[in-house]
Amino acid sequence: MLQCVIVDDEPLAREILEEYLQKSGITGAAQFSNAREALAYLQAHEPDVLFLDIEMPEINGIDFLKSLTQPPVTVFTTAYRDYAFEGYELGVIDFLLKPISYPRFQHALEKVRDFLQLKEQNANLEQNLSEEKPDFIFVKSGVQRVRLAFDDISHIQGLKDYAIIHTAAGKVVIKGSVKAMLDIFPPARFLRVHKSFIVAIDKILRIERNRIIWGSYHIPIGRSYREEVMRVIER
Repeated sequence: MLQCVIVDDEPLAREILEEYLQKSGITGAAQFSNAREALAYLQAHEPDVLFLDIEMPEINGIDFLKSLTQPPVTVFTTAYRDYAFEGYELGVIDFLLKPISYPRFQHALEKVRDFLQLKEQNANLEQNLSEEKPDFIFVKSGVQRVRLAFDDISHIQGLKDYAIIHTAAGKVVIKGSVKAMLDIFPPARFLRVHKSFIVAIDKILRIERNRIIWGSYHIPIGRSYREEVMRVIER
């Protein structure tokens, strides 16, 4: 069962989320009316998912999430549509606009479960293979489970709350932000080069100015990522 935390200064909003969780078979969610109390809880516990309001007194949800070194999978819950971009930049898995309907909540919960299952599946692969590093990954694309060999992946492109994995055989679309992909793909083989792109290190064969050239693809190198890209390719 998922371990959930709800942080919202509105009692009714917390009550609705609690009701939706119970309807989904999840009980015992920890609830907090402000970020300071939630921070103390998160420092002592490791929940699976955080339902986080944005507009709160003292510390807003965005600043609170930025302060967490290892945040849980996070779903923003807010009445303000304008915060969607900040949410995706912070790697939240979904953005629920109040008033939240139960079907929309279920959709977000499904995304959370899919992502956590994917992480667990690949953690088990690494554990079962002992010291041998797996050279493939299983991802869920629609209703399918697709096995992808790392050698076949050239790059990963983020598009809001989806990731497009480019392979030798074509494209595979899965749920999850670019930041979430960093938890799944091994850092020894994949490097983030832009806020919207991760590239397979062994595929970096040509760089022109601030672009990585791979076949017909011109992948931009973000200003804040350039130093790390150059360090990796020159080592």
